Amino acid sequence: MKVLLITLITHLPDPITGVRLSTTERLRQVVAKAVLAEELGFDGFGVGERHERPFISSSPPVVLSHIAAKTSTIRLFTAVTTLSLLDPVRAYEDYATLDHLSGGRLELIIGKGNGAAQAQLYHVTTQDQWDRNREGYELFRRLWREERVNWSGRFRPSLTEAEVWPRPLQQPIRVWHGSATSRESVDLAAFFGDPLFSANVTNPIEPYADLIDHYRERWAHYGHDPADALVGAGSAGFYAARTSQEAIETYRPIYEARRAAFARLGIDPVFHSLEDAIERSSILVGSPQQILDKVHRYHERFGHEVMHLTADGDGLTDHQHRATLELFQSEMAPVLRRDIPSRPFADLGGATR
Repeated sequence: MKVLLITLITHLPDPITGVRLSTTERLRQVVAKAVLAEELGFDGFGVGERHERPFISSSPPVVLSHIAAKTSTIRLFTAVTTLSLLDPVRAYEDYATLDHLSGGRLELIIGKGNGAAQAQLYHVTTQDQWDRNREGYELFRRLWREERVNWSGRFRPSLTEAEVWPRPLQQPIRVWHGSATSRESVDLAAFFGDPLFSANVTNPIEPYADLIDHYRERWAHYGHDPADALVGAGSAGFYAARTSQEAIETYRPIYEARRAAFARLGIDPVFHSLEDAIERSSILVGSPQQILDKVHRYHERFGHEVMHLTADGDGLTDHQHRATLELFQSEMAPVLRRDIPSRPFADLGGATR
């Protein structure tokens, strides 16, 4: 199994200390976490895309380009690229450039995005967001593969013998499709023979497992070899310690602060205690063996080869966050790599790793 760290770059006060970093400090913190992820041996680092409070992740290509300059081997993920909002031509130009600057380390996860602000900022509605996402991706993948493109659609001006530069380094790049609750993303991934990345954060396992089952069914329906289907899955939080008691004691105030924040927003959380979340959600809090058992249990249902942990140690000190990531890499990652084989990421010149 391969393991990524992913951040949506929330910009909130620390749930324990109440201190909120400046925007500059928060963005630099993200870059530092990516450098740490490479140092510790994680396989990838992902940056989300959001266009409203409390996120400051509106420009993943810029953040990932800075990370690319500070690292050399770690794969760089978008999580997700909201093609329903973006001009596919401009998105292609940004990410093809980033792929060159990173030495071919880019992995895209696309999706429609979410949040009320996007309708105001981009005039994308719930009625047309799926059509925009599909159309944007159809053009995006053609731009990556074809030197001259003739194209017409509903949501941007047509193209006639269009050349878009620079031409890509990875030919073609692998594009994952992010899925939270909808079958549209799942079907789009299956139709094009692309991998699926399940959010697997907010709810119990069942709805996510149902979507992954649907992906595999549609994959076969579209004539692809079932053995080629590739799935990734997220997790709702992470903290490992030598004993479950220590892990729960450290993480409880962080979880309770999160629940209180939801309550202030009028959101009723799905899981009403840390123990409930540990039992029924994808949160990974406990001893190394408890976390390994849970990942294996999810893998039995999902069949996923890639997973992500949060890159943000919200509420943890820098020392605590580094220590728990080191514990994961020393005691859990080797077991997961042994027990759950995963296909290599593509590398330059057709090599893989």
